[in-house]
Amino acid sequence: MNKIASEVSPLMRELATYMSRALRKPLPGEVLEKTRHHVLDTIAAMVSGSRLLPGKKAISYVKTLGGTRESTVIGSKIVTGAQHAALANGMLAHADETDDSHAPSLTHPGCAVVPAALAMAEREKRNGTQFLRAVALGYDVGSRLTMALHSYDFRDVGHSTHSFGPMFGAAAAAGALAGLNYDQMRHLLSYTAQQCSGVSCWMRDEEHIEKAFDFGGMPARNGVAAATMVAHGFTAVEDVFSGERNFFVAYDERHRIGRPPEPERLVQGLGSTFEIMNTNIKRWSVGSPIQAPLDALLELIRTHDIRADDVEKLVVRVAHQGANTTDNRHMPDICMQHMCAVMLIDGIVTFASAHDEKRMKDRKVLALRSRIELYGDDELTRALPSRQGIVELRLRDGRELRNHVKAVRGTAHNPMNRAEVDEKCFHLMAPILGKARARKLCDAVWSLDGVSNMQRLRPLLTA
Repeated sequence: MNKIASEVSPLMRELATYMSRALRKPLPGEVLEKTRHHVLDTIAAMVSGSRLLPGKKAISYVKTLGGTRESTVIGSKIVTGAQHAALANGMLAHADETDDSHAPSLTHPGCAVVPAALAMAEREKRNGTQFLRAVALGYDVGSRLTMALHSYDFRDVGHSTHSFGPMFGAAAAAGALAGLNYDQMRHLLSYTAQQCSGVSCWMRDEEHIEKAFDFGGMPARNGVAAATMVAHGFTAVEDVFSGERNFFVAYDERHRIGRPPEPERLVQGLGSTFEIMNTNIKRWSVGSPIQAPLDALLELIRTHDIRADDVEKLVVRVAHQGANTTDNRHMPDICMQHMCAVMLIDGIVTFASAHDEKRMKDRKVLALRSRIELYGDDELTRALPSRQGIVELRLRDGRELRNHVKAVRGTAHNPMNRAEVDEKCFHLMAPILGKARARKLCDAVWSLDGVSNMQRLRPLLTA
């Protein structure tokens, strides 16, 4: 055995081998279909995000950078270097709370993986089938990375799981599309580890700009950077996950969380358990902790014909982390009390109402918000990663109603179907692209298997 082979652990051999072969291995039919769902959902988030503040900032910034014409910045007329496009599109994808989430890993994989894959697929002139396989690979690698670090505990001690996992996912997808071989995939992982960072103080970002960078822009850009550097010939440490001063030694938090990392989770079920199947698509364009309470409220409203004026008091219960993240925030789509008030007043929540900042000061909304209480709940915290929610309504006529939603529509246990995903995405994109082009883009994503070169989507992505 040569020196390099002896430096590489069995875990790294298995992971790098799988990654290097991913583009040649067909996906099971249901996994392929679910991947289409998440690609369309993320592209719709990018298109709608291009007109929100974080998206506008990202587009205007990337415009100043110049760059080789390799990849499209969605919602603009800019074609730039793959790294720049991945940065901008990642921020667009998480410009608000429209994108997907993977609860076990505490990540939003789509806003990093899909932009990185799209940028590299354009750059390398890859076909639609290869693009979809790379996206599925990214979800698998990124999600497993933070689960190996014990996602929720890792976040509680200050790290940002939303940056760590998606960065490795973006790198895996980008590396596959760059055609990296077994040796190069190992080097890719080392460059990704060196760029890996993230502090969970993003929750204090009031304008969502840094959060868009932390969740989407930075992981997508860094993943593409790792892939393109290695493709250019950069060499690196042979196994960043084992040996002296390795990644899991650096991020071993056993003294604060009571247990060491579990590197073996990186390859556990790889090739049989596809994490994109365990990823949630949001029915509502709001923060993840708000999804279950809105589902619960809507069911009560429609079942009992409830009007806002009927409500004497509303109590909302979610996991402690969710309550902390959404309690009386200054942005409408991540403020629990505000969105519940909007649901009660309007009888529905739309993308427009979830982003209407003027209504944060509306007297009727504020009056109803004063009767809404939010609590973190021990039982719902123990139920994590299942994002459950309980609403308790006391009506002026004396009735008391309660609804406990355990499986939000769009979650892995209650997934949206193709028609529901299509409807959500069409309505997100039509105001920016126009109805005709939005329809064509939806149809193109459902038919990605037949796209011979991902650059062919450019006319549908620009605005």
